[in-house]
Amino acid sequence: MKKRDILTPIGIALGATMILVGIYFNSGMDGFTTFLQLSSFIIVLGGLTGALLINFNPAEMKLIGKVFKEAFSKSDHNLKELIQLFIHLSEKARREGLLALESELEELDDEFIKKGVYLAIDGIEPEVINDIMNAEITAMEERHNKGRSIIEKAGEYAPSWGMIGTLIGLVLMLNNLTSPETIGPSMAVALLTTFYGMVLANLVFIPIAGKLYNMTEEEVFMKQVIIEGVIGVQSGQNPKILEEKLSAFLPNEELKDTEEPEEEVIGETANES
Repeated sequence: MKKRDILTPIGIALGATMILVGIYFNSGMDGFTTFLQLSSFIIVLGGLTGALLINFNPAEMKLIGKVFKEAFSKSDHNLKELIQLFIHLSEKARREGLLALESELEELDDEFIKKGVYLAIDGIEPEVINDIMNAEITAMEERHNKGRSIIEKAGEYAPSWGMIGTLIGLVLMLNNLTSPETIGPSMAVALLTTFYGMVLANLVFIPIAGKLYNMTEEEVFMKQVIIEGVIGVQSGQNPKILEEKLSAFLPNEELKDTEEPEEEVIGETANES
């Protein structure tokens, strides 16, 4: 399940705000108009778009909107809840058999869990279940990598097109050296394309590509936990053993939290005795 992620827009807004604040403290309100140059922005954006169209096919280019939408959302992953789910499924499977799990699947939203449990119900061997579900993970990674590669390429091309725009501006400036008073303003305009390219790359494209990579890694990790849970349920593992096995995936901080209550119970028991 996806939720709206506020950190991405906050990060972009914060970065843009700091740039504007820096401009204001150096040149006041008049400085903002200096940094607004439509022709420079068109060179960067137009050149960047053209380079992407050459690099990717139309079907891949259509992914851009979906990829950006993913960057502004986050997955509602809760590892503790996932572990508790498989403990519950394991207990029910041991009491009533694997077929009894079909009623549980109707309440689940995660299609990957459903697929794994259905394979278990059908009596598929654990090795085969592992292969099938890992193949799906590999296919998911390929899809994610393809969408992310568009954003990564945009991050590579944006500064280069900024430099191209600067070179264009410098050539035009050097062609008009007969008017020395125009050299300063012309140089400023020429450098703005580099500014636009660097801001787009380092505030938008590269950070978003990094975030998408982290999201893929997190999703792969959760799916690996699901595979272990499904195989544990299918093989009839004791729920306590399955809990210990899946708890190994918890971060150290959360693992300590789960261990503390057990230590307290042991202490209370010793005091009573």
